[in-house]
Amino acid sequence: MSSAIESLVSYRSDSDSENESDCSSRNDINDPDATAHLKPLPSGPTMTLAVLNAAPEVAVKESVETGQHLDPALKEVTFNPTFETLFAPEFGPINPFKSQQMAAPRNMLSGYAEPAHLNDFMFEQQRRTFSTFGYALDPSVGTTEVTNSSYIGAVDEAEKNKGITVFEAAAKTGDKRKKVKGGEAGEIETFLGPWAKYADEKDGAKPSEEMQKELDEITAKRQKKGRNEEEAPAEEKTVLHVKDMYDYQGRSYLHVPQDVGINLRTADVPDKCYLPKKQIHVWTGHTKGVSAIRLFPASGHLLLSASMDCKIKLWEVYNERRCIRTFIGHSKAVRDICYNNDGTKFMSAAYDRYLKLWDTETGQCISRFTNRKVPYCVKFNPDEDKQNLFVAGMSDKKIVQWDIRTGEVVQEYDRHLGAVNTITFVDENRRFVSTSDDKSLRVWEWDIPVDFKYIAEPSMHSMPAVTLSPNGKWLACQSMDNQILIFGAQNRFRLNKKKIFKGHMVAGYACQVDFSPDMSYVVSGDADGKLNIWDWKTTKLYHRIKAHDKVCISALWHPHETSKVITCGWDGLIKLWD
Repeated sequence: MSSAIESLVSYRSDSDSENESDCSSRNDINDPDATAHLKPLPSGPTMTLAVLNAAPEVAVKESVETGQHLDPALKEVTFNPTFETLFAPEFGPINPFKSQQMAAPRNMLSGYAEPAHLNDFMFEQQRRTFSTFGYALDPSVGTTEVTNSSYIGAVDEAEKNKGITVFEAAAKTGDKRKKVKGGEAGEIETFLGPWAKYADEKDGAKPSEEMQKELDEITAKRQKKGRNEEEAPAEEKTVLHVKDMYDYQGRSYLHVPQDVGINLRTADVPDKCYLPKKQIHVWTGHTKGVSAIRLFPASGHLLLSASMDCKIKLWEVYNERRCIRTFIGHSKAVRDICYNNDGTKFMSAAYDRYLKLWDTETGQCISRFTNRKVPYCVKFNPDEDKQNLFVAGMSDKKIVQWDIRTGEVVQEYDRHLGAVNTITFVDENRRFVSTSDDKSLRVWEWDIPVDFKYIAEPSMHSMPAVTLSPNGKWLACQSMDNQILIFGAQNRFRLNKKKIFKGHMVAGYACQVDFSPDMSYVVSGDADGKLNIWDWKTTKLYHRIKAHDKVCISALWHPHETSKVITCGWDGLIKLWD
């Protein structure tokens, strides 16, 4: 053992530094030139062990470095490649941390598109050529040597046209369209400028004789129809339903009765009002839904109703509760009605675009007004010295003021952005409030066509029915979000956030609101045909009555009665509750 170690030491000492550097500078230990000058090692088990322990690192390195790379473009392989060689990456090592997202970046919806330089003019040229002639140059083929195989699409057409493009075709033909020459720029009548027609341009395709006859007939019918609508309003007539129009003293039905148990002549209001409990009468006669009801001014002994059957009827509220008179004069549904101060006349507004003034006693139509727009609401000016003036909210966003004496429009209030739904006079009739489909509330000075107050909040809804309270301090507005909102009717017109009445469903319908005479209750109909009664102070819903089969569109509390409420609905009925 000792002799073997000594031989190793002597072997190391015999090798000079030059051989060491020469040996270390060579990479391959199997190279015969590199090992020629070395002396052979003594044989023995210990020596073999030393060689094996020194070699593995070099052997592994050699096996990795001498692996052959396979070119993917080769068609023929002259050796048997290993699995690792076949499936090795083309460039560089595989990144073990590469995710799928890193491997396939997306810069557009369908995947990844690499930017490529393409001349915009060339692209547009080939696109237009393809859309016109049906062929274009194959983008994968260069344009240096163009042959028939260089085209895609209609190759035969390309061969026939010799591959000409649309731009080359236009330049080749050279027949540019010429425009008709006009006069000089200074001559106004003859100068045509850029509007001149082309020389070969026709005035337009003319219809054949048969087609022209047909067109003339259609035009004539339309003109005739338009003239009929404008020139011929519905014929006005009236029907008296009672036997005697005058009593033994010569008094008509407009005279306030004295035998009903209460004094209707005074302006006294009941000290205390009570909730109505039951139905005591039904007025029948309208064949379609009733859209509005109005009580006779001051006394309330007569009831006027407007219906979708195009008729207006006058009813008794006391005694026999008969239908007294029917006013016929509209060709479409009547939308709104309004008495003047003494009740001798009333206005009606209908979808036939006419406003008509009627005599309540005789049933005669005194005059008619129209501006070819649908009137949605109508109101007389309540001042005694302005009884010849009335205002109407129209479908064309305007409030129009007429003078009955002349029949002409004397003022227009044009500030709303939608159809005007209501007009309500406030502040001792010096001002009026209007609401519209534009979800706003505007306050106007009389005869001044600029609103001095405009109320519109993002949370506000359209308010198609508004009623002034008996004391003149509050406006009850039926809002389309199933609430009744209360605005102050004096000075600032602010929303009273403590008084909001909820619990009914009115979205989509202009259900009229009313107050009890003593300001204890608020009443309203709803879309389900119910009559809803709230307490004014607490805003609590006190009572709900199933009044109509269809929408209960209006509810009126009689101004002289403690508990009498009149309702009307789209079922064509008018009901009295007590």
